[in-house]
Amino acid sequence: MNPSANGVAPPSDGDALRRYYRLHAPLYDATRWSFLFGRTGLVTLARQRQPGVRRILEIGCGTGKNLESIARAFPEAEIRGLDLSAEMLEQAGKRVRPLGDRVRLLHQAYDHPVGGGEGPFDLVVLSYCLTMINPGYDRVLATCRQDLSPEGLLAIVDFHDSPVHAFRKWMGVNHVRMEGQIQMTLRAQGWRPEFEKVSPAYGGLWRWLTYLGRI
Repeated sequence: MNPSANGVAPPSDGDALRRYYRLHAPLYDATRWSFLFGRTGLVTLARQRQPGVRRILEIGCGTGKNLESIARAFPEAEIRGLDLSAEMLEQAGKRVRPLGDRVRLLHQAYDHPVGGGEGPFDLVVLSYCLTMINPGYDRVLATCRQDLSPEGLLAIVDFHDSPVHAFRKWMGVNHVRMEGQIQMTLRAQGWRPEFEKVSPAYGGLWRWLTYLGRI
């Protein structure tokens, strides 16, 4: 489905997202707790299913809230946090500074594998990131396959869908497309799910997806 065909979710290029987060970065953590559900639970699930993790990548790490949780859950791991927004990474830098050099931040789009000479990742995390990459979320997932180790784990929490057109349209104004496209793309690309759950929020106003899977 074309994300702009029904007027719900217009395309969100990198420049549009940078402008959006330039405004939202200072207030992000204070305003998102009430609807970005499942982030802490995702890290707990990943820890249960992927012991002995040495290298972790979080795509769309934002202000670093998840990086803190990931660092606590995997105290021996080397962690990379990637984000397109300099303002969000500025917030993340302050948050992860006490963690030392085992957490490094990358300011770039995720348009190619980033493991490079350091090797693949045992865990790749995406938290409320993919639904904002329109177009391109499918390419991000495809690139994750190249960055994961053969036994690596992909962990996702994100918006899923909503039966309320007005709400989907409002979320589209905020660069979020929620038409079940993430789950459909994971299946189409042949990811093997280990945990997959769609949960309702606020009486069914929308639903959110928790997913852990492997190549």
